[in-house]
Amino acid sequence: QVQLVETGGGLVQAGGSLRLSCAASGLASGLTFSRYSMAWFRQAPGKEREFVGASTWGGGLLYTASVKGRFTISRDNAKNTVALQMNSLNPEDTAVYYCAAVNTIVVPRTTTGYPYWGQGTQVTVSS
Repeated sequence: QVQLVETGGGLVQAGGSLRLSCAASGLASGLTFSRYSMAWFRQAPGKEREFVGASTWGGGLLYTASVKGRFTISRDNAKNTVALQMNSLNPEDTAVYYCAAVNTIVVPRTTTGYPYWGQGTQVTVSS
């Protein structure tokens, strides 16, 4: 069973930066971390969980429009980790951020496409 653990959340002022990290363990036998597409989602209070971006199995990067140019996803396949660097944060970025994994090259943008989830980490941006 794949387990994902996010770290790095916290409180930051508007305009500041945070870096989230997600570490994966318990990967399926015969599969390396590079064979998982890794995504970041977020859920603000009272809202649905939304897609933020992803690092695909094939090495591609996808971002939702609202974070493009501000957020950067990177992965270290040797360490089984994926990171989300968030710059120019604004209060609308306040949410619980989740890491998700799927063993496909296709990257779903909906929560139902991911069987594996982390517990989430809170990001709060003050104005």
